[in-house]
Amino acid sequence: MAVVASAPGKVLMTGGYLVLEKPNAGIVLSTNARFYAIVKPLNEEAKPNSWAWSWTDVKLTSPQMGREIMYKLSLKTLQLQSVSSSDTRNPFVEYALQYVVAAACATFDQPKKDELQKLLLLGLDITILGCNEFYSYRNQIEARGLPLTSESLASLPPFTSIAFNEEESSGQKSKPEVAKTGLGSSAAMTTAVVAALLHYLGVVSLPSEFSGPLEGDKVSADLDVVHVIAQTAHCIAQGKVGSGFDVSSAVYGSQRYVRFSPEVLSSAQDAGRGISIEEAIGNVLKANWDHERTKFSLPPMMTLLLGEPGTGGSSTPSMVGAVKKWQKSDPQNSLETWKKLSEANSTLEMHLKTLSKLAEINFDDYKSTIIKCSTLTSEKWRDEALEPNQIEVIKALLGARDAILGIRCNMRKMGEAAGIPIEPESQTQLLDTTMNMEGVLLAGVPGAGGFDAVFAVTLGESSSNVVKVWSSLNVLALLVREDPRGVFLESNDPRTTEITGAVSSIRIE
Repeated sequence: MAVVASAPGKVLMTGGYLVLEKPNAGIVLSTNARFYAIVKPLNEEAKPNSWAWSWTDVKLTSPQMGREIMYKLSLKTLQLQSVSSSDTRNPFVEYALQYVVAAACATFDQPKKDELQKLLLLGLDITILGCNEFYSYRNQIEARGLPLTSESLASLPPFTSIAFNEEESSGQKSKPEVAKTGLGSSAAMTTAVVAALLHYLGVVSLPSEFSGPLEGDKVSADLDVVHVIAQTAHCIAQGKVGSGFDVSSAVYGSQRYVRFSPEVLSSAQDAGRGISIEEAIGNVLKANWDHERTKFSLPPMMTLLLGEPGTGGSSTPSMVGAVKKWQKSDPQNSLETWKKLSEANSTLEMHLKTLSKLAEINFDDYKSTIIKCSTLTSEKWRDEALEPNQIEVIKALLGARDAILGIRCNMRKMGEAAGIPIEPESQTQLLDTTMNMEGVLLAGVPGAGGFDAVFAVTLGESSSNVVKVWSSLNVLALLVREDPRGVFLESNDPRTTEITGAVSSIRIE
């Protein structure tokens, strides 16, 4: 009876900061780094409890963190109580569980509610696993005396332990310091847990890994339920209503995204204050979710690369707070910068869409142009255009490069004005070096920027050269590529198959 669902991590290529406010769009790419949730009954038989007053047992296991938490879930109020001796909690999973059961109660008729009761009284056994790519393993690689290369990353066992610094020298237990790579692990984890639980309880039927393009009203409606519950759980667990692009890409895959109005979550924020969790989630499901998403993925023969410079992570909430403070203190200049950023974002999106269309119209000309440009630096690309179709491809390639340079320039301006390192000097030098390599189309800092990571988009087979140069600059190339798929149902526990996570699904350059 085990259900295994997985959801992808993301890279926000354009729309950093702007995506927080409607109607600004962001381009978010989903990746082959996936978070898994495994849900199965905790017991073979139900305990003889009455539906009206019963509590059921829930076990949450995170093998990578070395954690196991036991809960009691009230089947009347949906309140969740930890009964573990540890004070460690996972609010993302806790709210996901409460809201999924609430969604089932709010949508099921009485016969289905009776079946739900029987299923829940067996208890719930939930396991969460994140691909290695969500976490930084630089320290482990260096401690083993291995080179900072993709091969060294690939040599780590799947789902390697991430419970760093568990004990201090005094012998006191401390919270594990978890270094992340900025792929949106909490959003992917929340989405995977919500999806697995909704499928397990019979609220939705998830698409399978092999079901092809997600089409049809039923699949779309089911994914919309996953999206609403995952967004709600993620926002309430965080204590703030973010833009939601990370959850949206975890559910639907790569896309152009415009945020929802925060008011759709007002009912969930009132849960427990005179309104039951079931009623609150019923209201959230009926609310007018006015976000916009359009399918988007990189044009053919382009590769997304992510590099970890190893200069320490950045706190997105504090950086967002600094930008908001700057907007209030200097509305005129901030508005001007945002306008330029928005225009550059739209221009980049337009050129990438044009490249996808040109590939559709005449793939042979497109392919030959991309192959030629992949071996040359950008200033030599124009020399390769002979046919009209090839000229159009190169015009769009150069237009995309100009747009990313405009985006970076305005992101730096915003960072300087707000007093935060959106594109720090060390990242600027690395990105400039990357942009000057053969076959590199784009390079930038994803999302809110800072020291977390850098991304590049390369043409043809040129990514292997970028990986080598990054390694020589002490930048660890991650095993992450774009995978435009969103959440889906897995056929197996990922620990029992050879095909595990991102490591297996790409060629090591």
